Amino acid sequence: MKRKPDILWVLVLIFGLGVVTTGYTQGLWEQSDATSAIPISHAQQQR
Repeated sequence: MKRKPDILWVLVLIFGLGVVTTGYTQGLWEQSDATSAIPISHAQQQR
């Protein structure tokens, strides 16, 4: 007999995915903002 997953675990999974996705997209936005604010010559030297 298979048990349906508890609604609590489903909510925890959705919440966890949301946190990971939000953190990832914020990191991408911060990277693009930082590189666009720096002149190209300085950005190439740092890499």
